[in-house]
Amino acid sequence: GQFLAPWDVKNIIEKIESVGNKNILLTERGTTFGYNNLVVDMKSLPIMRSLGYPVIFDATHSVQLPGGRGIATGGNGEYIPHLARAAVACGVDALFLETHPNPDKALSDGPNMMEIEELPKLLREVKEIDRIVRK
Repeated sequence: GQFLAPWDVKNIIEKIESVGNKNILLTERGTTFGYNNLVVDMKSLPIMRSLGYPVIFDATHSVQLPGGRGIATGGNGEYIPHLARAAVACGVDALFLETHPNPDKALSDGPNMMEIEELPKLLREVKEIDRIVRK
């Protein structure tokens, strides 16, 4: 989870389970690295998976640069495919991706979105990676 060590996610799980809820999905989207930057430690993905619940990798918010444009959030959307492929290679259970026909015209999060026309290619790639990883 964002801003939380992956091994500390167990505390969140225990709190949710304590009220009888076992419907839990864990999400990774990076942690703060200096000012205006999020970085994903790929080791967090298998650590979180070892806790017994599905892990979702948020490939678009993980490239976000909070406050990076001075007055708004920036992002490095060009890295979305790289991080998504790496996360699937680490065995995540699902991906979260924000898309837009024209990210530059999106009302929010445009810099950390991918163009919707690029999505089919990425999905084919991650499907093949997932097939290999799950053999």
